[in-house]
Amino acid sequence: MTAPRGYVVGYLQDVDLGPEIAEYIERIEATMAPYGGRFLVHGGRLVEHEGTWNGDIVILEFPDPARAQEWYESPDYQAILPLRTEHATSMVALVAGVPDDYRASGKIPQLFPLPNARAESVS
Repeated sequence: MTAPRGYVVGYLQDVDLGPEIAEYIERIEATMAPYGGRFLVHGGRLVEHEGTWNGDIVILEFPDPARAQEWYESPDYQAILPLRTEHATSMVALVAGVPDDYRASGKIPQLFPLPNARAESVS
């Protein structure tokens, strides 16, 4: 079983495609490299299946959630962050992935614990 990777998910709208965004794009990968980060998704065509999407998706992958957090808080990334935040409306979140051997059904005991399991954990 491998440890979960860390992901940074961004949803960008109303991007002002000017020199500041170009500079942000030119500089971001250098900020990610020391933390093992890489792009999985960087905009591109969305095929809507549910809901209305009117922005771009960005997904970055890091070796683990701690490295994703360290990258986001790093002085190098914080130095370029205003280039994006001042020229786009965006939502960004960090989230832990699942181990390689993950199965969705394994989530059921967490969501719907058995009554006896709760009583045992309180004792």
